[in-house]
Amino acid sequence: MHLKRKFDTGEFAIIAEMEPPKGVDISKMVAGAAKVKHKVDAFIVPEMSSAVMRMSALGGAMVLQKNGINTVMQVCCRDRNRLALQADLLSAYACGIFNVMAVTGEDPGFGDHHQTKPVYDIDLTGLLKAIQNLQNGRDMAGIDLAGKPSFLVGSTVNAGLEGDELEKEIGEINRKFEAGVRFLITSPIFDLKAIEPFLEKAAKTQARIIPTVLLLKSVGMARYIQQNMKHIRIPPELLTRLQRAPDKPGECVKIAGEMVLKVKEEGFSGVNISPMGWEHKLSDVLEGI
Repeated sequence: MHLKRKFDTGEFAIIAEMEPPKGVDISKMVAGAAKVKHKVDAFIVPEMSSAVMRMSALGGAMVLQKNGINTVMQVCCRDRNRLALQADLLSAYACGIFNVMAVTGEDPGFGDHHQTKPVYDIDLTGLLKAIQNLQNGRDMAGIDLAGKPSFLVGSTVNAGLEGDELEKEIGEINRKFEAGVRFLITSPIFDLKAIEPFLEKAAKTQARIIPTVLLLKSVGMARYIQQNMKHIRIPPELLTRLQRAPDKPGECVKIAGEMVLKVKEEGFSGVNISPMGWEHKLSDVLEGI
């Protein structure tokens, strides 16, 4: 329960995302995580993010745990019914996976199997309730379990919302906390000032807010985010800095590292680093942290 201990003691926790492979060759995933496991407190193992088919979060988390690497397993409403979700959660705990992150999941239309029919047997609220039930020793049918799990539960939050949408999101944070969520991973943040309205309201809740630092790969990626993702703000000066940099990939790494330090200096409970396929750059981002 390394991550929980960090939260309980008030130490700054470093979390990073580690995508499972699209195939069975786990060498790159294990090597990437092992390289920085002494700097990263836990690796989030996504459940087929962007609805792209790959090894499951349960499988990926089991592989990493077997190699002595702490994980946070995503549990996704999109792909499994209530039977399978509960079965995966019990399996995870029995295999030493004690941190889970409940998510809704992106629409299959974003992924590589467009004919996929999403399941959504239960919604996110239902999933969180199911996790609570299991921790209380019963399944969703009210039947007693032979041994109950005890998870550190997380979920997601959109920190870039404004107005009525923000008020609704704050209400969701409170409901998630009541449903057992203890930490919330934000959408990518490039400017902490841009989410000050969110932080002011979120401070009144009890959940730990963990900002996500997204590792940009290029000027084009930054421009795309700026133009198409209205709740994620990239400061113009950051874009100019990237445009002028002679070594743009190297500058992207520097920007991510600086952002991690800012998150730490502002007193957050931790940070989540999203390398977006550049897991091999994690050590560079964390240098000096």
